[in-house]
Amino acid sequence: MKTRDQQLKYPIGQFKCPEHITGKHLDNWIAVLEEFPNRLKALVNPLTDFQLDTEYRPGGWTIRQLVHHIADSHHHSYTRFKWSLTEDNPIIKAYDQDDWSNLDDAIKAPVSMSLMHIEAVHKRLVYLLKSLNDKDLNRSFIHPETNKTVVLKENIGMYAWHSSHHFAHIVSALEHKGWAKL
Repeated sequence: MKTRDQQLKYPIGQFKCPEHITGKHLDNWIAVLEEFPNRLKALVNPLTDFQLDTEYRPGGWTIRQLVHHIADSHHHSYTRFKWSLTEDNPIIKAYDQDDWSNLDDAIKAPVSMSLMHIEAVHKRLVYLLKSLNDKDLNRSFIHPETNKTVVLKENIGMYAWHSSHHFAHIVSALEHKGWAKL
C-alpha cells in the first residue's frame, strides 16, 4: 500500500520498463511524447502566477519550477538521443536538477518560454524517433550517476513516463487546491 508521500511523489508509480519492448510499446510512448506539449499547455496556460508559484506537493518545486524542469530535462534527453546515435555508447553529462530548478529563470520566468521550448524539443524528438530503425533503437548511453547503460528504446519509455509523471503532479496539485476544472 502506498503512503500519502509516495502517492504525491509518484502519482502514476515509478517507471517499470517491460522486459521485452514491442513496437506497440514504442508507438504508444512516442504518441505520449507527441501529445504532451499540447496537453501541458492546456493544463498550465489558464493558471495565475499565484497558482504557478504553488508547490505541487509539500516540500516540492512550484508548478512553475516543474514546467521549467520538464523543459530542461527533455532538452537533455533529446541531446542524449543524438549523442547515442552519433557516438558509441557515450557517457552522457548529468546535471543537478535541483540546482537548475533553483536558478532565477526556473523560479521567476514565464512558463510560456518553457512551453514553447517543450513544444519545439518534442517536435524534433518525435520526428527523430519515428525515423529510427531497430539498430538505432538498440544504441545506448551510459549514465554517470548510476553507471547504467541505457538503451534508447528504454529511454523513449522513460521520457513518456516522465511526461505523464509530471503532468500528474500538476493535476494532483490543482485537484488538491480545488483549482481543477471538473
